[in-house]
Amino acid sequence: MIQPQTYLNVADNSGARKLMCIRIIGASNRQYAHIGDVIVAVIKDAVPKMSLQRSEVVRAVIVRTCKELKLDDGMIIRYDDNAAVVIDQAGNPKGSRVFGAVSEELRQFNFTKIISLAPEVL
Repeated sequence: MIQPQTYLNVADNSGARKLMCIRIIGASNRQYAHIGDVIVAVIKDAVPKMSLQRSEVVRAVIVRTCKELKLDDGMIIRYDDNAAVVIDQAGNPKGSRVFGAVSEELRQFNFTKIISLAPEVL
């Protein structure tokens, strides 16, 4: 469950390290975001001399959450951290690599490029 003011790790090599959620894209009154949701975030920590700088506003898709995700078959998926991948307006990732495991549910939301870059899909 990601809400505004939540800090997230960045799971790609776009140049950002930490993000803070500002807004959840979708409905106007949604309070929480889950895996596969697109958020608007501000970069709180970045790698020096990269394309993304600190205090830049970006879009990101959530790939891992600490709050468990219950699947239809009864399986529960829970990760150790909250993580997101920075994307552009078209929904393509800005980085060329994705670190860590991502959820299979991203395929439902047409983020197949992120799934293909990830080393492990659960």
